[in-house]
Amino acid sequence: YGPGKTQSITNSAIIDNLLNQKSAKVFLRDDTKRSLIYTPDASRAMALIGNTPDAYGQTWHLPCDDRRLTYREFITVAAKVFNVQPKYKVIKRWQLWLAGRFKQTIRDAAELLPRYESDNLFVSDKFQTRFLDFQITTFEQGLTTIQQEKANDQKPL
Repeated sequence: YGPGKTQSITNSAIIDNLLNQKSAKVFLRDDTKRSLIYTPDASRAMALIGNTPDAYGQTWHLPCDDRRLTYREFITVAAKVFNVQPKYKVIKRWQLWLAGRFKQTIRDAAELLPRYESDNLFVSDKFQTRFLDFQITTFEQGLTTIQQEKANDQKPL
């Protein structure tokens, strides 16, 4: 998730809907824990790893807010930041299949559905130990930035 033009399902299904005071949409389950990476953090982390010679040849999980929230919990946090009601709907597999018959972006998301059926967690302890000065954006900070960006986009020129 993050600011700008992102392809994030979290942005399009949850954040954008809440910002527009609509019900967020959660794929398959609202009770599985998720690692949600803030895209600017991911970019900075990849650049840092790519420019650190002793990081070559290793496997890294990119840093993210260490709170492992379910989408239900994430929606509660987002709604509080956005000062809206934490409304959401869980979209079942058959509903996604049906919607995918008419909308290419939903059809394209089908390959990601297994990630929504169970906990999907990144453990970035190794990254945090190696790059002690890296500041990880909290959910509240990231959501506030997105909200401010959307508000600025809607101001008349």
